[in-house]
Amino acid sequence: MTAPLTGYADRISVRAGERISFKVSSVGPGPYNAMLVRIVRGDPNPGGPAQKLEDQSELFDGRFASRQQHAWPGSYALVEGAADVELPAALSVEALIWPTLPEDGPQTVISRRDAASGAGFALVMTPDGMALECGGARVFTGKKLRNRAWYRVWASADPATGMMRVGQQPLKRAFAVDDEGEASTTASGLTVEAAQPVLIGAESASDRPARRCFNGKIEAPTIAGFAAWDFARRMGTMEIEDTGPNSLHGRLVNLPTRAMKGTAWNDAERDWKRAPHMYAAIHFHDDDLHDCGWADDFSFTVPKDMKSGVYGMQLRCGPHRDVIPFFVRPQVGKPQAKVCYIASTFTYQVYTNFSRGMFNEAFRQRMTEWKAAANNPDEHKDYGLSTYNFHRDGSGVAYSSHLRPLLTWRPDFLTFHDQAGSGLRHLPADTHLTGWFDRLGIAYDVVTDHDLHDKGVDILKSYKVVVTGTHPEYHTKETLDALQAYTEAGGRLMYLGGNGCYWRVALSDAVPGAIEVRRTEGGIRTWPAEPGEYYHAFDGAYGGLWRRSDRPPNMLCGIGFSSQGLFVGDSYRQSPAARDNHHAWVFEGVKDELFGGYGFSGGGAAGFELDRLDHRLGSPLNAVVLASSEGHDRKEFVVVHEERLGFNTTIPGDTLEGLIRADMTYIEKPRGGAVFSVGSITYCGSLPHNNYDNDVSRLTFNVINRFGELGLKWPF
Repeated sequence: MTAPLTGYADRISVRAGERISFKVSSVGPGPYNAMLVRIVRGDPNPGGPAQKLEDQSELFDGRFASRQQHAWPGSYALVEGAADVELPAALSVEALIWPTLPEDGPQTVISRRDAASGAGFALVMTPDGMALECGGARVFTGKKLRNRAWYRVWASADPATGMMRVGQQPLKRAFAVDDEGEASTTASGLTVEAAQPVLIGAESASDRPARRCFNGKIEAPTIAGFAAWDFARRMGTMEIEDTGPNSLHGRLVNLPTRAMKGTAWNDAERDWKRAPHMYAAIHFHDDDLHDCGWADDFSFTVPKDMKSGVYGMQLRCGPHRDVIPFFVRPQVGKPQAKVCYIASTFTYQVYTNFSRGMFNEAFRQRMTEWKAAANNPDEHKDYGLSTYNFHRDGSGVAYSSHLRPLLTWRPDFLTFHDQAGSGLRHLPADTHLTGWFDRLGIAYDVVTDHDLHDKGVDILKSYKVVVTGTHPEYHTKETLDALQAYTEAGGRLMYLGGNGCYWRVALSDAVPGAIEVRRTEGGIRTWPAEPGEYYHAFDGAYGGLWRRSDRPPNMLCGIGFSSQGLFVGDSYRQSPAARDNHHAWVFEGVKDELFGGYGFSGGGAAGFELDRLDHRLGSPLNAVVLASSEGHDRKEFVVVHEERLGFNTTIPGDTLEGLIRADMTYIEKPRGGAVFSVGSITYCGSLPHNNYDNDVSRLTFNVINRFGELGLKWPF
C-alpha cells in the first residue's frame, strides 16, 4: 500500500556547501509544501515536553506539484547489452536453481521478452514444474519442484522445426518423490527472438520494471553460444560477469543476496574468498528493495554558516504530513562545539522499516490521538523490509538501504504501545537526548556512524567529549577503531545507551546506500544465517557479533550486552564507590540512592536491553561500578544466548538473575581520557522527566559538564 505522502533523501548527512536532494511521492490533493525544520524533540507524547521542530523556513520553504512515485520490490539481474546481440538460430538455455517458494505462481528463471508483444522466451518455474514460454507457445514438465532442493533446469526451442523442450533434474533425489521430468511440443510459427535485454530471476513488464520475480538461488545461467554468467565473479558488487563469447556483463537490481552457498559447496570451506566457486549462487527475492530510483523533486544546498544538528524536510499536503530527517555535520577539524553527538545511523538503517506485526487498533488510536508519524511498516511493506524481518520465502533479510522511504526514522514514530511511556526507539528515542541538550543549553555537533566510518578518528579529535545515543548497536571495524583511538588519545566518551557495539556490519563503495549484516553464531536475533554463509559479501569479513571476532563491547565501553526484556524500565542503586571522594562529583545534587524509576521509555532508566561489567570479556580492571540496576522481573527478562551454556548454566558461573542488570561504570584512560557508560537503552528516556529536573538528568549533566569542560551551572 502506497503512503499518501512520503519521501527520502539521496544521502544521510551533509556539511556546509553540500547539496542534498529529496524525492517525494504525494497523492495530493494539490501541490505539497516542503519546509526545513531543525529536529530538537520528536516525542509526541502529550504528557511530556512538547515536540519541538524549529522553523527554518528562511532557509528553505517551497511548493511543489504532487506526483505519485512507486516502489517496485523484487530482485533480478539485468543484462541491457543483450538487446543488441542476436540469439543463435536455435535456443538452448539452462541454469541451476534452488527454489524457496516453488508452489507460488509463475517465477521466471531467465528471460528475453518484449513486455508489450510477448515475443521472445522465458524459462519459468510454475507450481506444476518448469515451463518454457516462446511467444504464445508453452510447454511444461508437470512435475512439482521441491522446496530448498537443487535442480538443473533446461529448455530449448528450434524455430526451424517448431520443437520446444523443457526439463528438470534434481541434483539429489528424494525418496519416493517424482520430481524429474522432461516434456516437448511443437509450435507453428515458433520464434524466440526479441531485441530486448536479458533478465535473470524475472522478466520484463509493461507496468513496472519487472514481473514474475524468482524466489530462491540461481547459479550458472547459460544461453548456449550467447552468454554464460558466473556469479562467483565480481562478488561484493552489483555486477555479474559473462564468460561467454559476447561479454554480456550485467547488473543486479534491488540487491539480491550474494556469497551464498552453491551446488559445489561442502563444509571443507566456509569463507567464500578462499573458494569462490563454492559460492557461485545468488539468492533472489520478490521483496528485495535497494533503490526506489525516484526522481528528484527539489534540492537544498547547506549554507556555510548552518549550525550542525538534526534537521528534517517537513512535508504537508492537505491532511497528510511527513518529515524526512537528515544530519548536518561540521567540517572535519572545524568543530562548532565541544560536544560531539554520534547519531547511530548504522543501527537506524539496520532496523529501518521493521515490520513487527503489532499495529493493532489500540496502537493506531494512540498514533492518531498523539498525531504521531502516520506511516507504519506493517501497512507499507512495499518500501522494503528491515534486517530484523524475514523475506517472504523464510530467509533472513541481510541488506538494508537508505535509498527508499525510511518510515521508522521519523522523529515522532512510535515503535511500541508503551503503557508507561512513549514507546520510542532509535532516532525518535535519541531526540530525548537532543531535547535535553537544548533544554540545558549544551551546544553540540552531530556526526553520524556513516561519517565516522568514512573519516575515522580525525572527525572526533577536536572534541572534548563524544556522546552516543540510546542504541549504538551496529558498527564497522572503522567506527570501532575510531572510537577506541579517540579514547586512547585522551578523549572522553559517554555511552548513554545499551546493547552497544554488538553486531558487525559491512558497507561497500560498490553498493551505495546499503548496509549488510550476517546473523551468525550466537546473539539475540530474529533469524540465523545459514551454515557456511557467515562471511559478508561486501567486505569479505566474518559477520555476526563483535564478540565472536574477539572484540566484545566491554573493551571500549567497559560493559557489554547481558540481558534483554520487555520494554519496561526500573531504577539504579548507587554503589559504595559512588560516595567515595574520587567519584562523588558524578552524583552531586543527586537526591536519592535509588534513582531513575521514571521516564518516557518503559517507565524507568534501566530497561529493555541491559549491559554489565565483565572483566573476562575485556572490561578494564580499573572500571568502577558507580551504580547497578535492580528490580528486573525474571519473567520479563532473559539472559543473552552467548552467556548461556545450558538451561540454568552461564559462562561466567553466575546465576541467571545475577546477569540481569545494567552497570553504570566509569573508566579513566591514559592522557586524560575517560569512559562513562550507563548500559541501558531506556536511560535517555528518563532525561525529560519532570521537565528535565531529575536525578538522571543531573547526573548526566555532571558528567558531560566535566568531560566537556563546559563550565555550565545546573539550571534548576
